[in-house]
Amino acid sequence: MKRKTTKHHRKSHQSVLRARVITKRTVWFGFLKFTGRLIKLACVLGLLAGAGWGAWRGIDHAFFKNPDFRLRVINLNPNPVIDEFGVASVAGIDLTASLNLFEIDVKEVERKLSALPEITEAHVERHPPGTLFIRVIPRTPAAWISCKEAGLTDVRRVGAMLVDRKGVTYPCPELLADSSATLPVIELPSSAEHPIKLGEKITHPELENCFNLLDAAKEEDPECLRWIDSIRQVTPWSLLVKTRQGTSATFGLGDHARQIGSLRVALDHAGEKGYTVDTINLIPKYNVPITVRDEAPPPKAKPVSESELSGGGNTRRSRDLDKILNRN
Repeated sequence: MKRKTTKHHRKSHQSVLRARVITKRTVWFGFLKFTGRLIKLACVLGLLAGAGWGAWRGIDHAFFKNPDFRLRVINLNPNPVIDEFGVASVAGIDLTASLNLFEIDVKEVERKLSALPEITEAHVERHPPGTLFIRVIPRTPAAWISCKEAGLTDVRRVGAMLVDRKGVTYPCPELLADSSATLPVIELPSSAEHPIKLGEKITHPELENCFNLLDAAKEEDPECLRWIDSIRQVTPWSLLVKTRQGTSATFGLGDHARQIGSLRVALDHAGEKGYTVDTINLIPKYNVPITVRDEAPPPKAKPVSESELSGGGNTRRSRDLDKILNRN
């Protein structure tokens, strides 16, 4: 006869069975099984580590320790601001050491070259087996900067302050000194609000006024850099240009094309007549004020009449020049 089992008895029986299964032996076997898995995992990791170490040793031997990849050439594009020795100095590359090409951090070299104020952009690549390929974009100087109050009076030399058309200043490199000697000097006043610092952009509004005049002069006369010596703003409404012959020409802040044309006529006329223009005010359209000096004596030593004099000494008004300037 089949014996009936109550729910209470079934639960008690299950508990007893469960208690019997979890014994020391089962715990031991479970521990061994877990340890075996750890050993397998450790073996796999060891194999991976060994493979990685072997691969690194192979790469190190094939590239970093390979004498075929020794740095032999710095391929630098021609430029007026830095040469190969300058690149090595800036990048901290010892040219006397057997430096491996793959030991050079090209991004760091790019960063150091781009940080130079005379360079706007730099790009560096490795070209195996032994060439470091470098391309730089230098700044193009537009003028020298002079500021008496800031002690910037020594110009047209290595280390003096140059400025590009965007207003960024930088010290003149040795390679750029000769080719920049013909650039004009822009004289600026000292300003706490607009300080002048090497490697930074000048925000002084007078710089832009001087540049506008210089731009107009280049358009009117491509050879103007040969005769313009300096530019400075003398009043809120006028600029003063000094030529390399010593002429002082006053310009307005606008209408520069006409004024440059009138100045060229005046200088050419003076050269034909054998005298030098001392001062000229180009702001008026007609009856341009002008003084001259070092005038050659007229033919047959004809004396100058009192009506031609406009001051004392050797300075006078040139009526012929007025006629030419007012020809229209």
